[in-house]
Amino acid sequence: MKPGIFRASLDFFHYSGISRAARPLTGGAGAIFMLHHVRPAPAGERDFAPNAGLDVTPEFLDAVISFVKARGWRLVSLEEAARLLRERDFDRPFAAFTLDDGFRDNRQHALEVFARHDCPFTIFIAPKYADGQGELWWDALEEAIAGNGVIYPGIPGLPEKITCLDDAARQRAWDQLYWPVRSMPQHDQRRWIRRFAPAHGVDLEALCRREIMGWEEIREIAAHPLCTIGAHTMNHFALRLLDDKEAFSEMVLSKARLEEELGREIRTFAYPYGDATTAGPRDFALAGRAGFDVAVTTRKGLLYEQHRDHLMALPRVSLNGFYQKIRYLDVLLSGAPFMLFNRLRKVNVA
Repeated sequence: MKPGIFRASLDFFHYSGISRAARPLTGGAGAIFMLHHVRPAPAGERDFAPNAGLDVTPEFLDAVISFVKARGWRLVSLEEAARLLRERDFDRPFAAFTLDDGFRDNRQHALEVFARHDCPFTIFIAPKYADGQGELWWDALEEAIAGNGVIYPGIPGLPEKITCLDDAARQRAWDQLYWPVRSMPQHDQRRWIRRFAPAHGVDLEALCRREIMGWEEIREIAAHPLCTIGAHTMNHFALRLLDDKEAFSEMVLSKARLEEELGREIRTFAYPYGDATTAGPRDFALAGRAGFDVAVTTRKGLLYEQHRDHLMALPRVSLNGFYQKIRYLDVLLSGAPFMLFNRLRKVNVA
C-alpha cells in the first residue's frame, strides 16, 4: 500500500474512533517494535527517498517509548518477551524494541534514547555486514538512481536504459527495479549489484563500511547492559529463496560467528526481509533447529497468547519513517488494522 493511502487509512481509524472501539477485542498482550535507522532527519525535503521508510528520528523513538510507558506498558528485552509469552504473564502489556542490520546510527543516536528510558533493545547483526563486505543493495540502488541521469539495468525484461532526469523519473526507475532485484535468486542478486553499482559510480564496500558498525563498535554497544545482540544470517539473504542446506547454514554460521566475536551465547534471530515471501514455515523450523529461543519476522501484528506456540515466527510493529505520528502508533497498538490485514487472524504463520 502506498504511504499516502496507508496514512489516510490510519487517520480514518483514529478520527472515526474505530480503533478505540476495537481495542478491547483486538488489543494484544504486547508488541515487538522494529527499527532500522535512527538518525536526525536530513536537512531539506527530499522528493526521491525510496528508503526513507527505514529511517526514524531520535525524537520519534523517544516519543514512542514515552507513549508506551505512559500507557503502563512494560519495557522488556526480546528474550523476556518470549518468557512472558511462554508463562502467560499478561498482567500488563509489554514492549520489546529491535533494530535490524546493525547500522552505525544505532550506536550514535538510538543508544542515548534507550538509555534515557532504561529501555532494553536487541540489534540483529549479519556478520558479513560487520566485516564491511555486505551488499546493501537497496541503498546502492537508490544512490545509483539518484546520481545518474541514465541507468542501465542489465535485467532481462526491463529496458536497456532508463532515464532519471528528475525525481518523478527516478521514482519510476525505482519502481521498475526494486521488486525484480528483491525477488532474484540470492546469489544472482549479489552478482547483479556487484556489476550494477560500480558501473553507476557506487562503491559497495565503502557504502557498507559507512553505514554499518564494525566489530569494535558492535562489541562496545553489546557491552551495554540494555543491549542484546541477535543473529541475522551471514549475508542477509532471503532464506525462503535458498535451499534447506544453505538456509540452515546461514543461520548456524551467523550464530557461531557472533558468539566467537562477542564471547556470549546468541539466542535471538531475525529473518532478513522477514515477510511471507522470504521466510516461511520451513525457515521457522530451521531456526528452532539452529538453537534460537525466539525469532522475529516482519509480518505485521501484535502479540497474543497464541504466539507462545510460535516463538520462531513472532510478528513485529514497524516504526516506519513514513508514519512518524503518535496517533498512527496509537491506532496500530489497538491491533485493529493488523486484524484486518491478517484476515481476522491473531496468528499468521502460513
